[in-house]
Amino acid sequence: MGMTLSRPAASALWIVLLTAASTATTLMFACATPFPSLAALAAVHMHRADGIKLMLATWLASQIVGFGVLGYPHGLDTLGWAVALAMAAVCSAIAAYAAVDRLGERPVIARLAAAYIVAFAAFKAVILAWAVGLGGLDTLLEPSLLQRQFLRDGAMLAGLFLLYRALVGIGLPAAREASPC
Repeated sequence: MGMTLSRPAASALWIVLLTAASTATTLMFACATPFPSLAALAAVHMHRADGIKLMLATWLASQIVGFGVLGYPHGLDTLGWAVALAMAAVCSAIAAYAAVDRLGERPVIARLAAAYIVAFAAFKAVILAWAVGLGGLDTLLEPSLLQRQFLRDGAMLAGLFLLYRALVGIGLPAAREASPC
């Protein structure tokens, strides 16, 4: 007794739902949008183009929250970081899809874990590259901070995965068909 939507409509629905969920985390944790988590979830459950759209929609929502609600300063360095985050978000998705593609038909949890690890590493690598010019390199390389971020985003991934599965379980259409793309 599930909802029937066209593939584009189902994908759009999931982009909106996951963007809303990540916006809630941005508000709760003040600037902690779980880009690697979303990238991993998208790589396992969404078509590649829709995953990229999700990353851009989530990035845009996080910028609206940051500048409109959380009061980010309007300096050039802050705008530079906004561009860095967009690039890191998209690169994390590309890396997550590459990891999932290499794993083939492995269990969903294995694909999700691999996609998350690769997405997190790609996200941090892009941020690290931008930090060379924008500053903050010492903070980015702090092992305890990286560990906390990895664990926090991993917990967010678990929550998003459970949310996705629960909503599909009660009848929302999956973001893509069960067969691989």
